[in-house]
Amino acid sequence: MQTRISRRDALGAVAASGPLAAAVQVPKVDAAILKRHDEHTARLLERQATDAAQRSCGSMPDDYGLYSPGAAGGILNSFTTAYLHPDSKFHQNNLLVERMRLAARYLEREQSPDGNIDLLSTNFNSPPDTGFVVWQVAQAASVALRYGHSELAAIMEPFLKKAAAGMAKGGVHTPNHRWVIASALAQVHALWSSPTYTKRIEQWLAEGIDIDADGQYTERSTLVYNTVCNRAFILLAAKLNRPELLEPVRRNLNAMLYLLHPGNEIVTEISRRQDLNQRGTIGVYWLALAFLAARDGNGAFAALAREFAASHASLGDIMDLPELSQTLPASAALPENYEKLFPAIQVARIRRGRTSATMLLGGNSYFLTLRRGEAVINAIRFASAFFGKGQFVPKSAGKRDGAYHFSQTLEADYVQPLDPARKVGTGEWGATRAARRKTEICKLVQSATVTETPKGFRVRLQSAGTANVPLSVEISFRDGGKLEGCAPAPKTANAWLLRGGMASYRAGSDVIRFGPGLAGHGYTQVRGAEPKLAGQSVYITGFTPFDHTVEFELG
Repeated sequence: MQTRISRRDALGAVAASGPLAAAVQVPKVDAAILKRHDEHTARLLERQATDAAQRSCGSMPDDYGLYSPGAAGGILNSFTTAYLHPDSKFHQNNLLVERMRLAARYLEREQSPDGNIDLLSTNFNSPPDTGFVVWQVAQAASVALRYGHSELAAIMEPFLKKAAAGMAKGGVHTPNHRWVIASALAQVHALWSSPTYTKRIEQWLAEGIDIDADGQYTERSTLVYNTVCNRAFILLAAKLNRPELLEPVRRNLNAMLYLLHPGNEIVTEISRRQDLNQRGTIGVYWLALAFLAARDGNGAFAALAREFAASHASLGDIMDLPELSQTLPASAALPENYEKLFPAIQVARIRRGRTSATMLLGGNSYFLTLRRGEAVINAIRFASAFFGKGQFVPKSAGKRDGAYHFSQTLEADYVQPLDPARKVGTGEWGATRAARRKTEICKLVQSATVTETPKGFRVRLQSAGTANVPLSVEISFRDGGKLEGCAPAPKTANAWLLRGGMASYRAGSDVIRFGPGLAGHGYTQVRGAEPKLAGQSVYITGFTPFDHTVEFELG
């Protein structure tokens, strides 16, 4: 435990005598990482509020003009590491120390009596959001102490201790919040140990780590909350000397090797959070990849860590965690030719080099996504105008006879007068439906069959039962490519009809040819269909009974 000194004395010591002797040698960092960090530090210096008369002093505004503790925490982390790294252009620049004091005081002002902060967009007096801020601030304090600057850590000590007290008794909203709070407490415990912190950590860990047989955490958030959980378990393992807590991180990273598109873009179709169908690369996993590549000698992780270091490596992480300064093992090839089933999350993946397909087997209108390099089909889906509920959302799905089969059965009816008759008051209609006899019952059976072919994929779409129901198939392409062979669809922007023959979509050097088309009508947004997806959508239309096969040739 470090001796606490006042911030006034700390700043005086820095200004008068310069930095203390470093406890350990500061690691060398790739010039690209340091350049990016310095540029970020310069932007923070420009944007940080410095008017002492304003409540916002010490933080900086977001795009909406809101000032937040998260921004102040990031300032403390960036300024501390830039100040301490000898190759930073801000090394030993005392302006950073003055600005750190402003950020620390802002954080103290924003703490509730419990020690928590607000996330102005949604959460108030929030222990988990306090944990996210502590991640930044406690790392800064840890780096300061690691390199012999207790006077800098003292600037952050009041906020961190009060925040830890709040987290040690506070609650959570979501599964990942448990691990954020536990790991933030582990960080503070490593600085100023307390049995209160470890007791709370053990309470959360006693619930068991929520990772399934397919290596996904509860929220299945491949772009955001996987990385949050992985960071949390790395911090818990490092700060508490609990290496067994790295096992879920390994399992998640091994799974992610099979959830990558060409260019190492992440499969986000499986997410249960806000990153659903968003774009991002495996670079956001850099900390976990680099940490376990070094610790385990994993060449596949090392290959990805090397690829994304310049764009995603954190100077704070490198200075705080010794493993990140180790030489990585030789890179190994990533899996790029496979068919793999994830039974727990009900997803099937096929990779053939630059070709990538994802089948969602768990009841999703996006039953298939497909791409060839830069040419991307965001989703293939269809809907029928069947009583306003004809969106195809498979109720059963699986592989048999070399193909993936998806099916759905729909039913709709009309109802007769109540027998015996009685008055039906306003607001009572719905409650009476079960008591009414059903007549004119209509049924519809819809299905999709996906088969891999030598040239790409074949998709057979069927809908039968009630006759003459308009049906619309949507093939949604990512913006940025060029469509050929289609005609504009009526009344819908950025929508096209494939009336017959083959069409193509080209992006960069990659192309997807698809068809044959069919345009039985121009009613693309049938009633009950989910809204058109963003980007360019090509429609194939017809009426039930409908049985049409579309070939997708990828090259």
